[in-house]
Amino acid sequence: MTSDTAAQLGGPEWLVARREAGAATFEKIGMPNARDEVWRYSPIGDLDLDRFSLAQENITLGETSLEAFSNFSGTVVHVAATGIEIPTASPNGITLVKGSEYGEASELFGSVANDADAMVALNSAHVRDPLIVDVAKGSLNDEPVVIVHHASSGSMFPRTIIRLADGAVASVIEIFVGGDADTLSIPVTEIEAGDGANLRYGSLQLLNRVGWHLSTISARVGRDANVMQFTTGLGAAYDRCRSDVELAGQGASSVLRSTYFGSGDQIHDLRTQQDHVAPKTISDLLCKGAVTGSSRSVYTGMIKVRNGAIRSNAMQTNHNLVLSETAHADTVPNLDISENDVRCSHASTVGPLDEDQRYYLESRGISPVNTERLLVRGFFRDLLEKTPLPLGTAIAQEEIEARLSQESLV
Repeated sequence: MTSDTAAQLGGPEWLVARREAGAATFEKIGMPNARDEVWRYSPIGDLDLDRFSLAQENITLGETSLEAFSNFSGTVVHVAATGIEIPTASPNGITLVKGSEYGEASELFGSVANDADAMVALNSAHVRDPLIVDVAKGSLNDEPVVIVHHASSGSMFPRTIIRLADGAVASVIEIFVGGDADTLSIPVTEIEAGDGANLRYGSLQLLNRVGWHLSTISARVGRDANVMQFTTGLGAAYDRCRSDVELAGQGASSVLRSTYFGSGDQIHDLRTQQDHVAPKTISDLLCKGAVTGSSRSVYTGMIKVRNGAIRSNAMQTNHNLVLSETAHADTVPNLDISENDVRCSHASTVGPLDEDQRYYLESRGISPVNTERLLVRGFFRDLLEKTPLPLGTAIAQEEIEARLSQESLV
């Protein structure tokens, strides 16, 4: 990435300058490796950036094949490597706009996600145009804004910036889809929730099982605000999601529900940080994943409670189903607590299907294959049904059902 390349991507001066700064930062910190704690257990050393050129192909945007969209009448934004398609009419109180056309974009860009992270720096260096979702003060919106990212070939670096002003309520779902090409996708989503705001956010990675997907979701939550996140990882050869939330205002709360399902030789990698900065903040994380074939998963979570964040409450739970002898799951929960008057807990499990449950179903005439599918379906269902993002969980359930019908689970 050179200054000339940054300029060739076009856009206003501030965006060119941000690209140049991102490139300089990445050149300084370098490509991460598996010796770095936040990349432990990952195959990051196998990623050859020179193998992927910036995507130039124009693809047809518009329709999606997901059945869950059949009755959806809300707002859908389509994003490709070479452009963004925004509906003419936006929901009441929500501004949907390209960053290159928005006066406040230069202040919003990078205000939550930090270029000190290598993947964020790479995104900053290569982003063509960020998408801004700006929700006005006190605006109440029931229908979600859906952002569909289309990966074609080469590399793409989408940046989504979501800002909720004080008292605003909104739902945003990002969906990543693509063809059979070997692609590199490094998206960054920045979330700023003002005082008393309420955001329901979903990130659904539904790519085919090829290529690399390395996403970053960074959120800052204000006083008495709530951010509920739901993430699903099903596609890509290597799928990584880093989700950080900063509970910056007193009484702020965060909920994260996450699922992944690996097969073949896929790797699903989830890294989370629940950062309690202010007093009386709450975070609740539940992650469930299953691996079969020769696939594997990695979960590393950190609960951080800073000085002054008294009476904070943090929960972190990760459950993994290992469905074959050659599948593997690593789970590493962590605590970093600098206060006394707090309540923090973490738990993790790794294991096969429950043999008592298996015996109960098979003794009633259910075949071994259908028994396994029923148990895996039940493993995910309680999380999906209790997540208040109906369209997002419906799409995830649709895709998990498709995976269950296609895969041998042993």
